[in-house]
Amino acid sequence: MSFDVLTMGRVGVDVYPLQTGVGLAEVSTFGKYLGGSPTNVAVAAARYGRRTSVITKTGADPFGAFVRTALAGYGVDASFVGTSDVAPTPVTFCEIFPPDDFPLYFYRLPKAPDLDISPDDLDLDAVASARIFWMTGTGLCEEPSRSATLAALQHRAKRGTTVFDLDWRPMFWKDPAREDTAQARVYYREALAHTTVAVGNLDECEIATGEREPYAAATALLAAGVELAVVKQGPKGVLAMDRGGAVAELPPVPVDVVNGLGAGDAFGGALCHGLLSGWDVARTVSFANAAGALVAGRLACSDAMPTAAEVEDKLREVNGDV
Repeated sequence: MSFDVLTMGRVGVDVYPLQTGVGLAEVSTFGKYLGGSPTNVAVAAARYGRRTSVITKTGADPFGAFVRTALAGYGVDASFVGTSDVAPTPVTFCEIFPPDDFPLYFYRLPKAPDLDISPDDLDLDAVASARIFWMTGTGLCEEPSRSATLAALQHRAKRGTTVFDLDWRPMFWKDPAREDTAQARVYYREALAHTTVAVGNLDECEIATGEREPYAAATALLAAGVELAVVKQGPKGVLAMDRGGAVAELPPVPVDVVNGLGAGDAFGGALCHGLLSGWDVARTVSFANAAGALVAGRLACSDAMPTAAEVEDKLREVNGDV
């Protein structure tokens, strides 16, 4: 089976408070949701009718069963969701202080099952045949996931569209304050040589390239080998630049923020949809921008992913067409 979007990396259970504006110590009720950035990207792309799957692992526990059931409910193929005995399925808590403070608490020790993916676990035919293959920086932080991620990239050899979500999560690296930053850049550069699209915020671009100024970072990503660089600038919007010279710089879509944590994953799924649709850079990024805004205005991540009609309605609202 060939997939439109095949992602690889983190999966888990998001346990989000149903009260906002208070810390976890004061929260009394929570909601349980499917989580993990590349998993959410697969869910988001499935909302647009795309055939999607995710390469990951859970623990051998009830939360692992929840992950598989949730994926099926969202229309995401779970054929490549393995089971690891290294640790339970990860759980992530957050606090919600709108509009821009959403602390995350990851429970991924001693080792997350999704970092236990080895090269032998990969279906390389599926990796090679997917129209879009999506991987993340977190997959490079530890073995055997690092070797598996690089093996997948090397085998794919830039077939179709290969997206590197720069996804810098310093808490997943052993010592991000010292040598791990330099070490991460080495692995990031190796991965960039095998990818066609890079997506990241300013912190992530700096880890990958050493550049923080948006245009310099985008230029450096193109020089590293990608065909399209997407630099997310938070309240300043998003910059996209491709090797053919197309540049799109868009302001953020206005939204009353409820929970900003799923916006990037919604952006990613919508970006995949635009790339698969053959849209130009401006239209693709505009669609992704609106999808991210919609999810920022909702509580959950996976449950909140919009349909194409919802995104188009949002774009018409922003452009004054309604």
